[in-house]
Amino acid sequence: MNSPVSLKQQLLTSNSDLPPNLVALIDDVASACRNISALVTRGAMAGVLGDAGSENVQGEGQKKLDVISNDVFIDKLQWSGNLAGMASEEMDDMHPIPAAFTRGDYLITFDPLDGSSNIDVNGSVGTIFSIMQAPAGDVNNSSFLQPGNRQVCAGYCLYSSASMLVLTTGNGVDGFTLDVSSGEFLLTHADIRVPAETSEFSINAAYTRHWFAPVKRYIDEALLGSEGPRGRNFNMRWAGSMVGDVHRILMRGGVFMYPADKKLAADNKAGKLRLLYEASPMGMLMEQAGGLASTGNERILDIQPDSLHQRVPVIMGSATEVELVDSYHSEAS
Repeated sequence: MNSPVSLKQQLLTSNSDLPPNLVALIDDVASACRNISALVTRGAMAGVLGDAGSENVQGEGQKKLDVISNDVFIDKLQWSGNLAGMASEEMDDMHPIPAAFTRGDYLITFDPLDGSSNIDVNGSVGTIFSIMQAPAGDVNNSSFLQPGNRQVCAGYCLYSSASMLVLTTGNGVDGFTLDVSSGEFLLTHADIRVPAETSEFSINAAYTRHWFAPVKRYIDEALLGSEGPRGRNFNMRWAGSMVGDVHRILMRGGVFMYPADKKLAADNKAGKLRLLYEASPMGMLMEQAGGLASTGNERILDIQPDSLHQRVPVIMGSATEVELVDSYHSEAS
C-alpha cells in the first residue's frame, strides 16, 4: 500500500517550480488551520463559544472564535519571514509585519472564521485565504488592492465532521484531510473538478422578495422542476457559511449565489461578500476546478479592488449554470 501524500510533499512534487518560501507560507497557513480546527472541535470545552462583545469594521458582531482565529493567524504567520503584510476581514486596516521580523515576498488576506454564526449550533465553518505577491517598497492598504487574477495561491479550510484544506496554486485544485493522529494534512482529493452541469443551487431564500429579476428568473425556473423550462428537478441547499456551500459544490456540482439585491442596494452596498477575503480566493478555486465565478455582470477575478473591505455580488459554480445566470443579467440590462 502506498503511503499517504502530505500537503508539503504534494506541493513539492506536483508543483516543482513553486518558490520554497511560498511552500513554507502555505505550510504555515496549514499550521494555523490545525490550531483553529482544534479550537472548533473542543467548542464549549475550550471556552470559545458565544459573542465577543465587539464589532468588525463592517459593523458586524464578532464571535469569540472570530477574534481568536484572527489572532491564531497573526501569531503563526507574522514571524516566519515569508510575509510583507497581512489583511483580515476582522481588522480595520492591514497588519504590518513587525520590524523585528524579516520581511517576506508575499501578502495574505484571510477570513479567519467564515460562517461563525454556525459555531454555537455546531454547524460547518471555515477559514478562507488568498496569497499574492507583495509589491516593492512600503506595504500599506493599497498594496492589497490587486485583482484576483494575480493571486499565487488561494484556499480554504473546512471545519466539519473532518477538517479539510482545499487549495490551488494555479495548477488545479487538491483537497487534504487532517489526520488527527499525525497532525498532517493528507492528500485525499486530487485534482478536484466541479461537474459542468448540476441540479442543485445554494442561495438564501429568505431574501427572495429583494432579488433582482435575473436571479428571481433563474430560481423560479429551477423551482418549476421537470415541468418547467429546465426540464429537470433541482434541490436547494444552504449551509449558512460560504466555505460549507462552496465545498459541497466543488464536490458534487451546483451554483452558489449571494447576489446583489434591492435591500443591499438601499444600504449602498454592491454585494454582501468581501472581494479580497471571500470572492477572489473562492473564485480562483472554482475556476481552477473547471467552474466559473461571476458577479452576474463580470468575472470576479478581473475586478480591480478599490478598498480593503470592498463587497461584491457572487455567483459561482458549475459552468453551464453560471453562464445561464450571466445571460439573464445580460438580457435584463
